[in-house]
Amino acid sequence: QLRLVESGGGLVQPGGSLRLSCAASGFALRYYHIGWFRQAPGKEREGVSCMYKNNDTAYYADSVKGRFTISRDNAENTMSLQMNGLKPEDTAVYFCAVESLPFRLCVSRNFGSWGQGTQVTVFS
Repeated sequence: QLRLVESGGGLVQPGGSLRLSCAASGFALRYYHIGWFRQAPGKEREGVSCMYKNNDTAYYADSVKGRFTISRDNAENTMSLQMNGLKPEDTAVYFCAVESLPFRLCVSRNFGSWGQGTQVTVFS
């Protein structure tokens, strides 16, 4: 059945870069909207970036604009989040998620299928 598995998290210095990947199986990613979310201890899960399935637009949280880039590779059935210029406040568990139904806001409640998460720690 539908499965999402994140990878690429780890420890990085402030100003460093990481590339997170999400492998999809059991369904064709090309037919789904995609999103990356993160949650730090004691904080709500927030939308980092979302992209519609037609690739015509992408949303980025103000806190990551200019630093993070969302992408997909439909041929490989994967999605990625390139993170540059990392800051300590980017420390969180990062989740990939997908949804087939249309949505207007890049928020957790609009996505129905989730990966298990991968830890990103920016050490200062």
